[in-house]
Amino acid sequence: MVSWRAAAQSGNSFIRWCWIAGATVLLLVLVLAGPFEQAIRADISMLAIAGAGAVTAVSCGRRAVQSQGRRRRAWGLLSLGGSVGLAGNVYAGLVGDPETGDIAYVTALLLGVVGLSLFPAVRPRGPETIRMLLDSIVVGGSVLYIALFAVVADVGVWEAQVSVTAYALPVVDALLATLAVLVMTRSSAAERVPLVLVGGGFVLYAVADVAFALLSASGSFSFGSPVDAGWVGGYLAIALAARHPAASGTTVTDQRETGTPVLGTVVAFGMFLAAALVRVVQSGLGLPWFANALWVTVLVAVVVRQILVVADNESLRQGLERRVQERTTQLRSLASERERTLESVADGIYGVDREGRVTFVNAAAAHTLGASVAELVGCDAHATFHAPAEDGTPFPVDGCYLTEALRDGITVTAEQDVYRRLDQTDVPVEVTASPLRGEDGIRGAVVAFRDVTGRREMERIKDEFVSVVSHELRTPLTAIRGALGLLDSQALDHSPDQVARMIHIALTSSERLGQLVDDILDIERMDAGTTPLELAEHPLDSLVAAAVEQVQVLADEAGVTLSPAESSEVVRADSGRIVQTLINLLGNAVRFSPPGSTVRVTTKPVGDTVEVRVDDEGRGIPPDKLESIFRRFEQVDASDTREQGGSGLGLAIARSIVERHGGRLWAVSDGEGHGSSFRFTLRRAVPHAAPARPRPQEAASVATRVIVVDDDPEVVEVLRTVLEERGYDVAGVTDGREALDAVDDERPAAIVLDLAMPGTSGAEVLTRLRLSAATADVPVVVVSGTRPLEALESAALADDWLVKPVEPARLIETVRDVIRRQPHDNRVLMVEDDDDLRTVVATVLENGGLAVTQARSVEEARAALAHGFEPDLVVLDLMLPGGSGHDLVADLRRDGRLRWVPLVVYSGAEVGSAEREDLRLGSTVFLTKRQSNPDEVLRAVLDLLDAAAGHTGEIDESGQLPSSRTR
Repeated sequence: MVSWRAAAQSGNSFIRWCWIAGATVLLLVLVLAGPFEQAIRADISMLAIAGAGAVTAVSCGRRAVQSQGRRRRAWGLLSLGGSVGLAGNVYAGLVGDPETGDIAYVTALLLGVVGLSLFPAVRPRGPETIRMLLDSIVVGGSVLYIALFAVVADVGVWEAQVSVTAYALPVVDALLATLAVLVMTRSSAAERVPLVLVGGGFVLYAVADVAFALLSASGSFSFGSPVDAGWVGGYLAIALAARHPAASGTTVTDQRETGTPVLGTVVAFGMFLAAALVRVVQSGLGLPWFANALWVTVLVAVVVRQILVVADNESLRQGLERRVQERTTQLRSLASERERTLESVADGIYGVDREGRVTFVNAAAAHTLGASVAELVGCDAHATFHAPAEDGTPFPVDGCYLTEALRDGITVTAEQDVYRRLDQTDVPVEVTASPLRGEDGIRGAVVAFRDVTGRREMERIKDEFVSVVSHELRTPLTAIRGALGLLDSQALDHSPDQVARMIHIALTSSERLGQLVDDILDIERMDAGTTPLELAEHPLDSLVAAAVEQVQVLADEAGVTLSPAESSEVVRADSGRIVQTLINLLGNAVRFSPPGSTVRVTTKPVGDTVEVRVDDEGRGIPPDKLESIFRRFEQVDASDTREQGGSGLGLAIARSIVERHGGRLWAVSDGEGHGSSFRFTLRRAVPHAAPARPRPQEAASVATRVIVVDDDPEVVEVLRTVLEERGYDVAGVTDGREALDAVDDERPAAIVLDLAMPGTSGAEVLTRLRLSAATADVPVVVVSGTRPLEALESAALADDWLVKPVEPARLIETVRDVIRRQPHDNRVLMVEDDDDLRTVVATVLENGGLAVTQARSVEEARAALAHGFEPDLVVLDLMLPGGSGHDLVADLRRDGRLRWVPLVVYSGAEVGSAEREDLRLGSTVFLTKRQSNPDEVLRAVLDLLDAAAGHTGEIDESGQLPSSRTR
């Protein structure tokens, strides 16, 4: 509002100045034409010219101060020109030297020429400026030529002696007037008013100067005539131009309203043509030198102008061609880049016009739709590959996302859609359709879609996984809860058999639940690569034997025979992980094999690797499932999980283990009913002398006496031989009474007792031993063909029970365990922050005959040690409140009494090889909570204590239990 009012006030002020200037010029004309004396009119004329010049200089100077850039310089030069002209007028009037005054006038006019050339707000190009000046010369010279020869008929006037400056004045005036017109034609409409006034002022100057030149040539010029009003009017017109609101170039105008050089060219050549016609008409007259010089000047200007125009046009043409070529190259590069980008996108992308016809399609879309690009372009997208509804009816066009994008101009996403390929197969897709807008509205749509077949398959697997895990978790949890509920209610107190059965059910279910958790954690750690591998050289047959031993019970229950072949190969591997792999493969083979069949394990060298095969005689695997069964939670049949058990993770874990060893695992099957073969490769160890197989030195000291009691001398001999090979001092007897006497005389560490003997039976021997205070604590291992449930009274008195036939390794392990479970003076420091787990492990250790001191933090352990407690062994968790297990190990190392104490690290995560070196004290074993139960902790503790006492050597150098018991 303020700027509008200011503009209105400025416009009103300009109009007032126009009325004042016009009235001034009119009054001056009346005065100079009036009946005043010549001297008075001359004085008035000179004062008017001087005053008008002063007003013009001040007005232009004021506008220069208010302007900026080129416009400031333009008005500044016009102000300077007005000042120079005023000085020339004053000098000529006071001194009476008109020629010097004319020189000042010419100088002032030349300053005006430069000022006008700076008047456009945008600097013209160099050739354009030169062409404007040449046009000015052509037009000005032509106008002057016409004025001289068309208006003045008296040729003889040129014979008079007139100063050169008198002739130069009209020429420069014409040049200025023409330049003003040309600048005006190249300026916007809003800026033309000041230029018209400037040009009009110089035209008045030119008319007055021509009259001055002609009258001077005839000797009749004198100041005080109406001619002087032309100079005054010219000055005032320029002063009014400086007063116009658009003079400083600050008025906001539409930049598209620019002038055109065509009008200037038409004006220049029109005037030149007119001058040429006058030249033809006056060709018979004798022309003075000045006219000829003027004509030659005009001709030279025309020729030079045209040469410059041609050169400029050629330069512009070449520049335009170069720009077009560069732009074309850029457009091609941009189009090629866009095309490459479009083709490199993995998602399908296609575009449609307003009618829904395909206009373009990338390679990914064509591949997904099973067609070539040429087959798809131009077809109706909705009708071609939008799949019908489930009942076969076509999908309605109005409900299609393409219609919504084209009709409503919105972006539509369909997360569950189906495309139909040209071969009539369906593919699930996720689609996003976006409108393609142009200046005239919506021109089409762009559709991006993604094949989500894999995602749908993963969702299916996820659903099956939820079902499997839900079943696998809830089933054992229900059994555990039910069994513990019955025990807690004391409803079974009068039924020991039922109590034992419920305890067995709870234990078995908890193991099943723990195995599922272990499998899930194993597969995640394997995929993340966070599970360290303890690589060492191992005889392959020992790893197979360890796995077979653990699966044997499952095989016996299923009536399946395990047949491992002997192998002399040595592999470099993590023994525990490879045994885990073999257990998974053997367990699967047993579960899916019919009773009476055989599962075979064979090996063969293949280059630098060894191929291990687990072959069964089961139902086989369909060819399309040979690879998918290695995916997580994948089964040949979803019902297998419920019928055969398992979580569907075993094969995925096995493959991850083998691949981390640098091998590969695959399945081979001829189809259902022909069995299956699982095969994997391991790297062979570098050939060298076969290492001696470590042989557990479970030898007891000479004082470790064992009595074997059996009525069959051959059995006694066999059992004695087995035990003596392991270092025990064995006495064999075949009669119950002799057994009682031997016990009284020798006080053995353990008794191996058969129940069925003539005379004094084994049951009577066991009863008498327990009734005597001297022999009540002697461990007794019953070896009998009778099962414990068939002789409950004897089973309650025995320390352990083995059913014939007995494997030698099983006998040795059982005898060793019953001996070690006897009370002794070994003290254990148990450091664990979980109260429940610490209580359970401590109870198991105490039941094994150990004295346990518990601590839940590093500070509590330090306090116990500070009070003089010297443990024979430490069971240590690593993650503890107020510190870590590393801190306590460092304290023990600094203590001279405890720096070699045996250590069992019982942690939640597996410990890497580098970290193990920082945790070693004396003999050190590393167990993980998720893979080792409290009974295995007891076994590791007893092994370490025996090793420290010099009785056994079952801990290997890596801090692991033998491979058959590694978890």
